[in-house]
Amino acid sequence: MSESVTYWAILVFLFTYAVIVSDKIHRTVAAFAGASLLLLSGTFTPDEAVRYIDFKTIGLLIGMMVIVSITRQTGIFEFMAIRAAKMARAEPILVMASLALLTAVFSALLDNVTTVLLIVPVTLAITRKLQVNPVPFLITEILASNIGGTATLIGDPPNIMIGGATELGFLDFLINLAPIVLVVYPLTLYILLRIYEKEFKAVPELQQQIMELNERKELKDPVLLRKSLGVLTLTVIGFMIHQVVHLDSSVIALAGAALLLTVSRFDPDQAFHGVEWPVIFFFVGLFVVVGGLEKTGVIESIALLALETTQGSLLPAGLFVLWLSAIVSSFVDNIPFVATMIPLIQEIEKLGGLESVNFLWWSLALGACLGGNGTIIGASANLVVVGMAERSGVRISFVGFFKIGFPLMIMSVAIAMVYLFCWYSLNTNMVVVITLLLGTFCSLLLIRSNIKRYKSTVPK
Repeated sequence: MSESVTYWAILVFLFTYAVIVSDKIHRTVAAFAGASLLLLSGTFTPDEAVRYIDFKTIGLLIGMMVIVSITRQTGIFEFMAIRAAKMARAEPILVMASLALLTAVFSALLDNVTTVLLIVPVTLAITRKLQVNPVPFLITEILASNIGGTATLIGDPPNIMIGGATELGFLDFLINLAPIVLVVYPLTLYILLRIYEKEFKAVPELQQQIMELNERKELKDPVLLRKSLGVLTLTVIGFMIHQVVHLDSSVIALAGAALLLTVSRFDPDQAFHGVEWPVIFFFVGLFVVVGGLEKTGVIESIALLALETTQGSLLPAGLFVLWLSAIVSSFVDNIPFVATMIPLIQEIEKLGGLESVNFLWWSLALGACLGGNGTIIGASANLVVVGMAERSGVRISFVGFFKIGFPLMIMSVAIAMVYLFCWYSLNTNMVVVITLLLGTFCSLLLIRSNIKRYKSTVPK
């Protein structure tokens, strides 16, 4: 490959990144423009470009989006949000904690982008009824979505991309990443509750309006609900056993979507309308742009440099990837960054010299997912929430989010660093068990704290 072609691929990559970061042009348009420049210049042919598109990631995203698109028509997500608010006695700080927990759990089981699309409208409706500032609620849900999404293969786009590029399965992600989430999430939420607890003032008359809401009215189609939850359960089970049955996660997701479309007789036009097509085509364009670096040998050169810098030592390499991923993902959407890092780590694996490349994958996943909490542009879920809030007349400023999110991101990545250090230095199973116990302890402390707040709202 000539030097001019290599420099051109680098230039197109940097141009695409710069446009994405500037937010002057929609990132899907930027990715497609970058891919088009590579094709028009003859850097590679259309057939070669297709080979760089990760259809496992695309398939998994489309499959889950179709399932959620149909399920959301039943009103189950609105039902659960209103029920959570009523269980918190419409006390604003407790409602915030309840919605954050829903966000974290849904983000792990569905994906965080889909989750915020479902939770934010309900949040805005509840905060309007309570006449409280929705910004603390939305910031908390952004952080919860990225932390919760870290736990599973399908929870956050970076994990979906890593899963598509490796042989790592749903259980691998759950076993290795969920324990650290159980530590980071309660600590983060506890700090957020302490920050915001004095910002809200409960108004009994407004709280009563929430308590009088009938959440059952939100359930629009019980038959479709049963079918949707049944297929969703089967799909999650499929993710858990996909390595045993030797089926890719994308196949499981697409099969689940096909099954739900079949048994529900749901209108395909409406189901596919719920797919976030700009996100899908953003991935397609981005894979081609990064493929330009891979074909011209830039990725291989960087991989060799990384091996020389770390002298083939796994721990320094892993911690470097963790912090690099976290800091960069704070200021650049973590999806394009991970798209760049995946072929780099794959090249390091091909070159050899590291005893367990899985350590680098976990470092990348933790850094990219948790790093997305650093700024408002750090992750797709963040941008979705900001966009929905702005359309409702609510503004979340970059600086306002940064003051809350960045310090909490640094705390979470520091905890992840300790976890990875122990994971590398000690018996892996023992570290996972200890972290699970620590996470359970942190969760119990958070629950105890919220019970005290809850009791203080109960009339004597």
